[in-house]
Amino acid sequence: MPKSNRIRIKLQAFDHEVLDREARKIVQTAERTGARVAGPVPLPTHKTVHCVVKPTALGRSSRSMEHYEIRVHKRLIDIMDSTSRTVDALMKLDLASGVDVSIKTYAG
Repeated sequence: MPKSNRIRIKLQAFDHEVLDREARKIVQTAERTGARVAGPVPLPTHKTVHCVVKPTALGRSSRSMEHYEIRVHKRLIDIMDSTSRTVDALMKLDLASGVDVSIKTYAG
């Protein structure tokens, strides 16, 4: 039995709607070339909260703070039985800005 190539794609973005749309694009492209796809699997959202002290004016309390939150949403897609046609189609795919993509390949 010949060894099959596996591709693991990890997507990250601040906006979950854009991330889901781009994940759907990748899955449709891979399925169109005949590869098997597992995912997209939603990974835990990383949340970072920054507290910033508000500038104080005369007579105001200095205890007021602004809270800013950054959420990073992640998705994981595994592509099994990929061929060179699958890789070429994925390389030509145009993804939206703001989506970070990391790709790892495995043999076997």
